[in-house]
Amino acid sequence: MPARPAIALDDCGVRRVTADDPAALAWGMGWCHAADRGLQMLVMRLLGRGQASEHLASNDAMLHVDFFFRRMNWRATGPAAAALPEDVRRFCEAYCAGANEVLLAKPPWELRLLGYRPDPWTLGDSLLLSRMAGYITLAQSQAEIERLLVEMVHAGVDGARLEELFPGQLEGLDVGLVRALELPERVVPPALWGTGAPRLMASNNWVVAGSRTASGKPILANDPHLEVNRLPAVWYELALGSGSWTAVGATMPGLPALIIGRTPDLAWGVTYSFMDTVDSWIERCRDGSYEREGRWLPFRARREVVARKRKPPVERTFYENDHGVLDGDPSGLRLCTRWSCSVSGADSIAALTSMLRARDVASGMALVGRMETAWSWVLADRAGSIGFQMSGLMPRRRAGVSGLVPLPGWDPANDWSGFVAPEELPRCLNPEDGFFVTANHDLNPWGRAKPLNMPMGPWRAGRIRELLAAGRGLTVDDMGRMQNDVLSPHAQAFMRVLSPLLPDTPQARALREWDFRYDADSRGAFLFECVYAAIRRGVFGRAGQFLQSETGVFADFYHNFDRVLLSERSAWFDGPRDEIYRRAAAEALAVAPRAWGESQRVTLTHILFGGRLPRFLGFDRGPIALKGGRATIHQGQVYRSGGRVTSFAPGYRFVTDFGEEGAHTILCGGPSDRRFSGRYCSELDDWVAGRTKRLRMHPPGAGD
Repeated sequence: MPARPAIALDDCGVRRVTADDPAALAWGMGWCHAADRGLQMLVMRLLGRGQASEHLASNDAMLHVDFFFRRMNWRATGPAAAALPEDVRRFCEAYCAGANEVLLAKPPWELRLLGYRPDPWTLGDSLLLSRMAGYITLAQSQAEIERLLVEMVHAGVDGARLEELFPGQLEGLDVGLVRALELPERVVPPALWGTGAPRLMASNNWVVAGSRTASGKPILANDPHLEVNRLPAVWYELALGSGSWTAVGATMPGLPALIIGRTPDLAWGVTYSFMDTVDSWIERCRDGSYEREGRWLPFRARREVVARKRKPPVERTFYENDHGVLDGDPSGLRLCTRWSCSVSGADSIAALTSMLRARDVASGMALVGRMETAWSWVLADRAGSIGFQMSGLMPRRRAGVSGLVPLPGWDPANDWSGFVAPEELPRCLNPEDGFFVTANHDLNPWGRAKPLNMPMGPWRAGRIRELLAAGRGLTVDDMGRMQNDVLSPHAQAFMRVLSPLLPDTPQARALREWDFRYDADSRGAFLFECVYAAIRRGVFGRAGQFLQSETGVFADFYHNFDRVLLSERSAWFDGPRDEIYRRAAAEALAVAPRAWGESQRVTLTHILFGGRLPRFLGFDRGPIALKGGRATIHQGQVYRSGGRVTSFAPGYRFVTDFGEEGAHTILCGGPSDRRFSGRYCSELDDWVAGRTKRLRMHPPGAGD
């Protein structure tokens, strides 16, 4: 048991942990997470274990969630835990001890009310959460778009239209084989593809060299875009200190690491990279076996039994081989899908915990490059260096194969042959123009390997680069204004085509005069989105409407569909493009204009009781209006996915300048998941207003 650290609250409500050794710091991190976010930790663990039906609710929707996580089988963390270096293991075990000091003595009352008493938090639970953080709505979106491609082929969408959506990515596609697949579950109901006209999580980070800043030192900015309509916030801030050494930044409760952070020597920030780490193979199955080079080999059968509160348990068997988990029963032609990071964890945890000791950009790049999950990291150090490193287990595929198309599993030439080394992934040290930007866009040009086949659109990254390239003497305040910027180059591109085609009506005149900014009070943004949605309906029909309203596909991958919409001619068009735009404008501009924020209102709902308790009790907060759109730096998307309203927005803002100590930050919510704490939603008003607080790095306890 390590010596116990000193733990204090600063005037911003952030916990400050002071200790003499790393194990005590880790113990303090675990204690703080459990004290302030114990409910979040335990609910996420129940979900990841596939035990929500047993302890939270026994409805059909929860059963579906449990089987999703049982299918992924992330509970099997033994091999990853055994691979941890001894010092990392001690650090993580101290973290677990600190968490258990709170969780076992006084579990959250909400869970006690449901009759749940938690078992101890373990290293395996942290590894489980690390897998969840790397997959849910991130790598999961890649799996969804690959499945959508299969469904489109299945539904008879022809090769010309597929090539327009997925240019240069269809090598190896066997249309006949894909159409013969059994598909037990679908992204889009099949009937929607046959009617009407022919047929998404994100973040920003950037780093600026001292040659472009007022302080003469590097500045790093990060605003990860995640779901914001939930409480507590995804992120949790901490300040750590030992002697003259300090660190501040954002953690995810359950993980013993600063994921976005700053020490006196080094700062780092992260976005999702959209690396393709998910592949599917077509398996020829019979009698519980699969074909390999003319032989029949048995699947590994994994029996899962989900216990349910006050209901009989439900059993399901999953079939697995080296290509992953089979989609359904082992008969006929079936898809088998694998995520390259599904058994990961050791290197990721080791890298993140070691970042607290890294002293410069080069060593930080070497550490984060070892992480198994797929991220884009920017870094800056006190000496003035800046850098970028992509991480993730990128599969080595046979030449010419993008990873988007399912290939025959019985041919060993289609198997992965290991993973790409971090040095081959996109990376950059001290770029000539004095800054580096990542915004989920195409970063393939920066690597020897090309890990992305479905990046997000270039608009946010382009806008950030434009503002940085025009700037000299940049400051923290400039970075804050950029993080709140809502001008859309995406809308500008569409309006260049659309504007001459608009009718002569008051709504059309208002749209022509729009400044392309998605402010909450903008009527032009509302009108443009009405027309844009009508254009997509006119081109992609009822299936496109379903993707837009009930999935995250358009939220993540709108750029692929926009390539079609902005083309002068397309196999998807049922007539001239200008006529499609005119019809869409006439239909959409018949509505009375409203402020953009009126259609972008979300309520922040409690992680457990959201929407089920009277509003006056204060578990849910809002509604709030989200500014921004799909392609603005301050992204603001509201859509439905999995039958519920969700969102993309910057749930955390972080800016740090090496010309000063500390960082400027804000959470969408507050530090605590305790409803009756004054820190439950203490930062929401400032987040909505675009303000930040100063998170100081002085030794914890000094000056608080």
